[in-house]
Amino acid sequence: MPDRSMQGVYPILSMPFDAQGRIVFEDLRNEVDWAIGHGVPGLGIAVASEVYKLTEAERDEVTKAVVDQSNGRAKIVINTGEQGTDLAVHYSKRAEELGADALMIRPPTFIPVPESEVIEYFRRIAEAVSIPIFQQDQATAQIGPALAEKLARTHENLCYIKVETPPTLPRMAQTAEARGDSGLILFGGAGGSFFLEELDRGAVGCMPGCTLPDAFVRVWDLWQAGKHAEAQAEFSRLEPIIRTLSQALGLANWIYKDILVYRGVFQKTSAFARHPSLEPDDMARAEVIRLLESAGIAPGE
Repeated sequence: MPDRSMQGVYPILSMPFDAQGRIVFEDLRNEVDWAIGHGVPGLGIAVASEVYKLTEAERDEVTKAVVDQSNGRAKIVINTGEQGTDLAVHYSKRAEELGADALMIRPPTFIPVPESEVIEYFRRIAEAVSIPIFQQDQATAQIGPALAEKLARTHENLCYIKVETPPTLPRMAQTAEARGDSGLILFGGAGGSFFLEELDRGAVGCMPGCTLPDAFVRVWDLWQAGKHAEAQAEFSRLEPIIRTLSQALGLANWIYKDILVYRGVFQKTSAFARHPSLEPDDMARAEVIRLLESAGIAPGE
Protein backbone atom coordinates (compact mmCIF):
# COMPACT_ATOMS: atom_id res chain seq x y z
CA MET A 1 0.00 0.00 0.00
CA PRO A 2 1.33 3.47 -0.85
CA ASP A 3 1.84 5.99 1.94
CA ARG A 4 -1.43 7.92 2.28
CA SER A 5 -0.43 9.81 5.42
CA MET A 6 1.08 12.90 3.79
CA GLN A 7 -0.50 16.19 4.80
CA GLY A 8 0.45 19.70 5.86
CA VAL A 9 2.99 22.11 4.35
CA TYR A 10 5.33 20.66 1.70
CA PRO A 11 7.39 23.59 0.34
CA ILE A 12 8.98 23.34 -3.09
CA LEU A 13 12.71 24.02 -2.76
CA SER A 14 14.35 26.84 -4.69
CA MET A 15 17.50 25.83 -6.53
CA PRO A 16 20.60 27.87 -5.65
CA PHE A 17 22.61 28.66 -8.79
CA ASP A 18 25.70 30.84 -9.03
CA ALA A 19 26.27 33.39 -11.79
CA GLN A 20 27.58 30.63 -14.09
CA GLY A 21 24.49 28.49 -13.54
CA ARG A 22 26.18 25.94 -11.30
CA ILE A 23 24.21 24.39 -8.44
CA VAL A 24 25.47 25.50 -5.02
CA PHE A 25 24.92 22.33 -3.00
CA GLU A 26 25.99 23.91 0.30
CA ASP A 27 23.09 26.34 0.08
CA LEU A 28 20.67 23.64 -1.10
CA ARG A 29 21.51 21.56 1.98
CA ASN A 30 21.16 24.66 4.14
CA GLU A 31 17.70 25.29 2.69
CA VAL A 32 16.64 21.72 3.50
CA ASP A 33 17.79 22.08 7.13
CA TRP A 34 16.20 25.51 7.46
CA ALA A 35 12.80 24.38 6.18
CA ILE A 36 12.77 21.19 8.26
CA GLY A 37 13.82 23.24 11.27
CA HIS A 38 10.60 25.21 10.88
CA GLY A 39 8.54 22.04 11.15
CA VAL A 40 7.60 21.13 7.58
CA PRO A 41 6.77 17.42 7.17
CA GLY A 42 7.82 17.30 3.52
CA LEU A 43 9.75 19.02 0.74
CA GLY A 44 9.47 18.99 -3.03
CA ILE A 45 11.76 19.35 -6.02
CA ALA A 46 9.54 20.57 -8.82
CA VAL A 47 8.80 23.45 -11.20
CA ALA A 48 9.70 26.16 -8.66
CA SER A 49 13.02 24.31 -8.26
CA GLU A 50 13.62 24.80 -12.01
CA VAL A 51 13.80 21.01 -12.27
CA TYR A 52 13.02 21.27 -15.98
CA LYS A 53 16.34 23.13 -16.46
CA LEU A 54 18.45 20.38 -14.88
CA THR A 55 20.43 17.76 -16.75
CA GLU A 56 19.79 14.11 -15.92
CA ALA A 57 23.03 13.96 -13.94
CA GLU A 58 22.03 17.09 -12.01
CA ARG A 59 18.62 15.60 -11.21
CA ASP A 60 20.39 12.65 -9.61
CA GLU A 61 22.83 14.87 -7.70
CA VAL A 62 20.05 17.10 -6.40
CA THR A 63 17.84 14.18 -5.37
CA LYS A 64 20.76 12.49 -3.59
CA ALA A 65 21.69 15.70 -1.77
CA VAL A 66 18.14 16.49 -0.61
CA VAL A 67 17.36 12.92 0.47
CA ASP A 68 20.69 12.69 2.29
CA GLN A 69 20.29 16.04 4.05
CA SER A 70 16.72 15.30 5.06
CA ASN A 71 17.86 11.97 6.48
CA GLY A 72 14.30 10.81 7.07
CA ARG A 73 13.20 13.99 8.82
CA ALA A 74 10.83 14.97 6.00
CA LYS A 75 9.14 13.25 3.06
CA ILE A 76 10.76 14.09 -0.28
CA VAL A 77 8.59 14.53 -3.40
CA ILE A 78 10.29 14.64 -6.82
CA ASN A 79 8.73 15.92 -10.04
CA THR A 80 9.41 13.24 -12.67
CA GLY A 81 6.89 13.98 -15.39
CA GLU A 82 8.07 14.13 -19.01
CA GLN A 83 6.65 14.32 -22.51
CA GLY A 84 7.50 10.69 -23.22
CA THR A 85 6.16 7.83 -21.11
CA ASP A 86 9.43 5.86 -21.19
CA LEU A 87 11.42 8.90 -20.04
CA ALA A 88 8.93 9.62 -17.25
CA VAL A 89 9.18 5.98 -16.14
CA HIS A 90 12.98 6.25 -16.18
CA TYR A 91 13.03 9.44 -14.08
CA SER A 92 10.41 8.00 -11.72
CA LYS A 93 12.27 4.74 -11.10
CA ARG A 94 15.51 6.63 -10.62
CA ALA A 95 13.92 9.00 -8.07
CA GLU A 96 12.64 6.01 -6.10
CA GLU A 97 16.06 4.33 -6.25
CA LEU A 98 17.64 7.49 -4.83
CA GLY A 99 15.25 7.60 -1.88
CA ALA A 100 12.28 9.76 -2.94
CA ASP A 101 9.16 9.16 -0.85
CA ALA A 102 6.73 10.26 -3.56
CA LEU A 103 6.58 11.56 -7.13
CA MET A 104 4.71 14.46 -8.73
CA ILE A 105 3.72 14.13 -12.38
CA ARG A 106 1.84 16.31 -14.84
CA PRO A 107 0.36 14.87 -18.03
CA PRO A 108 2.21 15.20 -21.36
CA THR A 109 1.07 18.26 -23.30
CA PHE A 110 3.60 19.02 -26.06
CA ILE A 111 1.64 16.89 -28.54
CA PRO A 112 -2.06 16.56 -27.62
CA VAL A 113 -3.16 12.97 -27.01
CA PRO A 114 -6.56 11.48 -26.14
CA GLU A 115 -7.56 10.86 -22.56
CA SER A 116 -6.98 7.13 -23.00
CA GLU A 117 -3.29 7.82 -23.67
CA VAL A 118 -3.01 10.06 -20.61
CA ILE A 119 -4.46 7.28 -18.47
CA GLU A 120 -2.02 4.80 -20.00
CA TYR A 121 0.87 7.22 -19.36
CA PHE A 122 0.04 7.42 -15.65
CA ARG A 123 -0.73 3.69 -15.40
CA ARG A 124 2.67 2.68 -16.78
CA ILE A 125 4.49 5.03 -14.42
CA ALA A 126 2.45 3.90 -11.42
CA GLU A 127 3.16 0.23 -12.19
CA ALA A 128 6.91 0.92 -12.48
CA VAL A 129 7.31 2.25 -8.91
CA SER A 130 6.15 1.40 -5.40
CA ILE A 131 5.76 4.93 -4.03
CA PRO A 132 2.75 7.28 -4.22
CA ILE A 133 2.26 9.77 -7.03
CA PHE A 134 0.84 13.30 -6.92
CA GLN A 135 -1.10 13.95 -10.09
CA GLN A 136 -0.35 17.57 -10.97
CA ASP A 137 -3.27 19.55 -12.38
CA GLN A 138 -2.00 22.81 -13.91
CA ALA A 139 -3.50 25.29 -16.34
CA THR A 140 -1.04 24.21 -19.05
CA ALA A 141 -1.34 20.48 -18.23
CA GLN A 142 -4.80 19.85 -16.87
CA ILE A 143 -6.17 16.84 -15.03
CA GLY A 144 -9.87 17.57 -14.70
CA PRO A 145 -11.89 16.29 -11.74
CA ALA A 146 -13.39 13.34 -13.65
CA LEU A 147 -10.00 12.28 -15.02
CA ALA A 148 -8.40 12.59 -11.58
CA GLU A 149 -10.98 10.19 -10.19
CA LYS A 150 -10.38 7.73 -13.06
CA LEU A 151 -6.63 7.84 -12.47
CA ALA A 152 -7.05 7.23 -8.73
CA ARG A 153 -9.02 4.09 -9.57
CA THR A 154 -6.54 3.00 -12.26
CA HIS A 155 -3.74 2.31 -9.78
CA GLU A 156 -3.40 2.65 -6.02
CA ASN A 157 -0.17 4.68 -6.37
CA LEU A 158 -2.08 7.51 -8.10
CA CYS A 159 -3.57 8.52 -4.78
CA TYR A 160 -2.71 12.25 -4.48
CA ILE A 161 -3.44 15.31 -6.60
CA LYS A 162 -2.02 18.82 -6.48
CA VAL A 163 -4.77 21.08 -7.79
CA GLU A 164 -3.49 24.26 -9.46
CA THR A 165 -5.69 24.93 -12.49
CA PRO A 166 -7.33 28.35 -12.02
CA PRO A 167 -9.76 29.31 -10.75
CA THR A 168 -8.38 26.96 -8.12
CA LEU A 169 -11.19 27.16 -5.57
CA PRO A 170 -13.99 25.81 -7.76
CA ARG A 171 -11.49 23.34 -9.22
CA MET A 172 -10.64 22.07 -5.73
CA ALA A 173 -14.32 21.79 -4.78
CA GLN A 174 -15.17 19.98 -8.01
CA THR A 175 -12.27 17.56 -7.58
CA ALA A 176 -13.29 16.85 -3.98
CA GLU A 177 -16.82 16.07 -5.12
CA ALA A 178 -15.77 14.01 -8.15
CA ARG A 179 -13.36 11.74 -6.24
CA GLY A 180 -16.22 9.86 -4.60
CA ASP A 181 -14.85 6.87 -2.69
CA SER A 182 -11.68 6.60 -4.80
CA GLY A 183 -9.52 7.70 -1.85
CA LEU A 184 -7.90 10.55 -3.82
CA ILE A 185 -6.07 12.94 -1.45
CA LEU A 186 -6.06 16.66 -2.29
CA PHE A 187 -3.24 19.20 -1.94
CA GLY A 188 -3.20 22.82 -3.01
CA GLY A 189 -0.42 24.61 -4.86
CA ALA A 190 -0.21 27.84 -6.84
CA GLY A 191 2.20 29.30 -4.29
CA GLY A 192 -0.23 28.78 -1.43
CA SER A 193 -2.35 31.74 -2.52
CA PHE A 194 -5.61 30.09 -1.44
CA PHE A 195 -4.29 27.85 1.35
CA LEU A 196 -7.14 28.30 3.83
CA GLU A 197 -9.91 28.32 1.25
CA GLU A 198 -8.50 25.07 -0.17
CA LEU A 199 -8.53 23.46 3.28
CA ASP A 200 -12.18 24.44 3.53
CA ARG A 201 -12.83 22.61 0.25
CA GLY A 202 -11.20 19.32 1.11
CA ALA A 203 -7.43 19.80 0.77
CA VAL A 204 -5.20 18.30 3.45
CA GLY A 205 -2.04 20.17 2.55
CA CYS A 206 -0.29 22.69 0.37
CA MET A 207 2.91 22.99 -1.66
CA PRO A 208 3.98 26.67 -1.62
CA GLY A 209 7.44 27.99 -2.44
CA CYS A 210 10.14 27.60 0.20
CA THR A 211 10.36 31.22 1.35
CA LEU A 212 7.90 31.30 4.28
CA PRO A 213 7.83 27.75 5.68
CA ASP A 214 7.63 29.01 9.27
CA ALA A 215 4.60 31.16 8.56
CA PHE A 216 2.78 28.48 6.57
CA VAL A 217 3.38 25.95 9.36
CA ARG A 218 1.97 28.43 11.92
CA VAL A 219 -1.14 28.87 9.77
CA TRP A 220 -1.52 25.09 9.40
CA ASP A 221 -1.08 24.48 13.13
CA LEU A 222 -3.65 27.12 14.03
CA TRP A 223 -6.12 25.70 11.52
CA GLN A 224 -5.64 22.16 12.78
CA ALA A 225 -6.22 23.40 16.33
CA GLY A 226 -9.58 24.82 15.25
CA LYS A 227 -8.37 28.42 15.62
CA HIS A 228 -9.59 29.45 12.19
CA ALA A 229 -9.85 33.19 12.86
CA GLU A 230 -6.28 33.28 14.14
CA ALA A 231 -5.11 31.25 11.14
CA GLN A 232 -6.78 33.75 8.82
CA ALA A 233 -5.19 36.69 10.64
CA GLU A 234 -1.74 35.10 10.33
CA PHE A 235 -2.28 34.30 6.66
CA SER A 236 -3.51 37.82 5.90
CA ARG A 237 -0.15 39.14 7.07
CA LEU A 238 1.52 37.10 4.31
CA GLU A 239 -0.85 37.81 1.43
CA PRO A 240 1.01 40.78 -0.11
CA ILE A 241 4.22 38.70 -0.27
CA ILE A 242 2.41 35.66 -1.68
CA ARG A 243 0.80 37.85 -4.35
CA THR A 244 4.22 39.17 -5.35
CA LEU A 245 5.59 35.61 -5.55
CA SER A 246 2.86 34.58 -7.99
CA GLN A 247 4.35 36.56 -10.89
CA ALA A 248 5.06 34.71 -14.12
CA LEU A 249 7.78 34.78 -16.81
CA GLY A 250 10.32 33.30 -14.41
CA LEU A 251 10.30 36.41 -12.23
CA ALA A 252 9.24 34.41 -9.19
CA ASN A 253 12.36 32.23 -9.40
CA TRP A 254 14.52 35.28 -8.72
CA ILE A 255 12.24 36.70 -6.02
CA TYR A 256 12.18 33.40 -4.10
CA LYS A 257 15.97 33.46 -3.98
CA ASP A 258 16.16 37.15 -3.06
CA ILE A 259 13.97 36.35 -0.04
CA LEU A 260 16.14 33.37 0.88
CA VAL A 261 19.18 35.69 0.81
CA TYR A 262 17.32 38.20 2.99
CA ARG A 263 16.43 35.43 5.44
CA GLY A 264 20.01 34.19 5.64
CA VAL A 265 19.47 30.86 3.85
CA PHE A 266 21.27 31.53 0.54
CA GLN A 267 24.43 33.48 -0.12
CA LYS A 268 23.90 36.37 -2.49
CA THR A 269 26.22 34.62 -4.94
CA SER A 270 23.79 31.65 -5.05
CA ALA A 271 20.66 33.63 -5.87
CA PHE A 272 20.59 33.36 -9.65
CA ALA A 273 17.96 31.71 -11.84
CA ARG A 274 18.88 29.78 -14.94
CA HIS A 275 18.03 31.33 -18.29
CA PRO A 276 15.40 31.91 -19.56
CA SER A 277 13.98 33.75 -16.57
CA LEU A 278 13.05 37.43 -16.24
CA GLU A 279 15.19 39.12 -13.59
CA PRO A 280 13.49 41.75 -11.38
CA ASP A 281 14.81 45.30 -11.48
CA ASP A 282 16.00 47.26 -8.44
CA MET A 283 12.56 48.76 -7.82
CA ALA A 284 10.90 45.35 -7.70
CA ARG A 285 13.58 44.04 -5.35
CA ALA A 286 13.17 47.01 -3.01
CA GLU A 287 9.40 46.44 -2.98
CA VAL A 288 9.89 42.83 -1.86
CA ILE A 289 12.09 43.95 1.04
CA ARG A 290 9.45 46.49 2.11
CA LEU A 291 6.78 43.77 2.06
CA LEU A 292 8.92 41.51 4.22
CA GLU A 293 9.55 44.33 6.69
CA SER A 294 5.83 45.18 6.76
CA ALA A 295 5.04 41.56 7.58
CA GLY A 296 7.46 41.72 10.52
CA ILE A 297 10.06 39.42 8.95
CA ALA A 298 13.52 40.67 9.90
CA PRO A 299 16.73 40.03 7.93
CA GLY A 300 18.30 36.69 8.78
CA GLU A 301 15.11 35.49 10.48
